[in-house]
Amino acid sequence: MNKTDRLLAIVLKLQSSGGMRAEDLAAFFETSKRTIYRDIQALSEAGVPLIATPGQGYALVEGYFLPPLSFTSDEAIMLLLGAEYLAQNFDDRYRDGAKAAAFKIEGVLPQKLAQEVSRLKSSFRMVTQPIENPELLKELRRAILERKTVKFRYYGRSLEPGRETATEREVDPYGLIFVEGVWYLPGYDHLRQDIRNFRLDRVEDLAFTSKTFTQKSGFVLGKIDTSDVRNITVRLLFSPEAARWVRETRYFYIAEEEDTQEGLLVTLRVRHERDPLNWILSWGRRVRVLEPESLAKIVREEAEAISRQYKTGN
Repeated sequence: MNKTDRLLAIVLKLQSSGGMRAEDLAAFFETSKRTIYRDIQALSEAGVPLIATPGQGYALVEGYFLPPLSFTSDEAIMLLLGAEYLAQNFDDRYRDGAKAAAFKIEGVLPQKLAQEVSRLKSSFRMVTQPIENPELLKELRRAILERKTVKFRYYGRSLEPGRETATEREVDPYGLIFVEGVWYLPGYDHLRQDIRNFRLDRVEDLAFTSKTFTQKSGFVLGKIDTSDVRNITVRLLFSPEAARWVRETRYFYIAEEEDTQEGLLVTLRVRHERDPLNWILSWGRRVRVLEPESLAKIVREEAEAISRQYKTGN
């Protein structure tokens, strides 16, 4: 935290706490008492009305407040939960920024509202998986800001069962999108000569090129839309007892859901018919492939292979 941010944070802390000793401020801001003394002096010289009480430390003169921000309890809790979520899902730079923002929000809340928000906050938690490769996210963010074309190796699913393909890609990175626990990089793919969405967990050996780029007109960040290439329709019928759990999965390829007397009819849109194979197999006998027949055949063959694997003597 730089000096300017720390000075503001000290005022906010004193405003919310009613007063603190220099050693407590030093511990809170992870700095020395000498630095805190200099900060207090700087605040006094800037016109912030501070009082020092032996044994109790420093406090703001009663009635002094920063220009207030007016939040309802709902607004404050949403901002704080949002900051907590960002702190869990971004690299160190933005994680620190999210924590600092939360601290500032809490610091300007009136005491009664702060107590209510604290009670509400303790009742909610947003738990997500840690970022697998924060350095990749950091480098891509820099490439986006600097408009630098990047190159990397990208792993995609092969049409052959159990295999994957790797291709070298050169991409103009347009942004980063976090969808259902997965980071995506939308950008212009020089190999395909079109805008594509790349899963970061399939990216390796990222490197910057010397090229810069201008974003294509008409691009809208936030739309993970590959409907132009997801042109294969898969229809599945789930048993009634599985319907609820299917809805809760929020599976990426689901395009439509319809309740029927036989169960839940689910329509998928996929690029390759093998894309949803593992997901379908995970439901066992609670799902049946209605179409295409070629996928139903693949599922039958996989089920038979699994059955043979568990036969006695094999």
